[in-house]
Amino acid sequence: MADQLKGVTVALAGPRKSEELAKLISNMGGTALLRPAQGTVFLDGEELRRELEEWTGSPPDWSILTTGMGLDALYQVAGDMGIQERFQEVLAGSMIAARGYKTVNALKKRGLVPHVRDDDGSTSGLIRGLEAFDLRGKTAVLQLHGDPAPRLNAWLREAGAEVREVLPYRHMPPEQEDLERLLTEITGAKVDAVTFTSAPQIRFLAEYADSRGMRQAMLDAFEAGVLAVAVGRITADALKEAGIRRIVMPEQERMGSMIVELGRYLAANR
Repeated sequence: MADQLKGVTVALAGPRKSEELAKLISNMGGTALLRPAQGTVFLDGEELRRELEEWTGSPPDWSILTTGMGLDALYQVAGDMGIQERFQEVLAGSMIAARGYKTVNALKKRGLVPHVRDDDGSTSGLIRGLEAFDLRGKTAVLQLHGDPAPRLNAWLREAGAEVREVLPYRHMPPEQEDLERLLTEITGAKVDAVTFTSAPQIRFLAEYADSRGMRQAMLDAFEAGVLAVAVGRITADALKEAGIRRIVMPEQERMGSMIVELGRYLAANR
């Protein structure tokens, strides 16, 4: 495995754990470029505090959690408000549905186990898990993952649930210069692969390419030589929606596994 990325330049579009991934790429003989295609803003305003007060003051039947990072942020804000213990009680007293292994791990850290979880890391997988339950007349708090979740929200409402949304953080685009540099490197074949760890990274890059009239040039580059690497199914689906067809994805939705899978793919196709 040591030389599987020898001579390979990998752009890391995800800002999280980028230094750890860069070290792994270096250990495998490659070169990593940090090219963040998203920023994350944690919201600690009046609205979030009001939503947490409502969550703890009027406990829902269901707590539907979509990210570990979002759950950690909620615990932190609840702690700042002095209601963390109450928040824990309310979660423990509700039916919990969780999407993604990071969410499950964040719950486990607090001694909580979800009653429902996805079967494949996706929103569709979470919906499949929820289908076994009668949600008519039930109240549900839906913790969003940086973006609206219209499909999940619509499904819950169609199933008869009364939904309240909570948004602990929001995905923001990076500096325009960062997108310019990444797009130039992709279309100029200055990188051999780009790793994506969330759907917003692809959306921001594609929107920027559209604004420059370079969407087709970007798609041609991904088709011809530059590999698109997705951390998991949701990210891979976003790549497909953007028009990218050649995608490398690990079986396990882990960032480290993504780099290892890239190495395997390149070694097998040299």
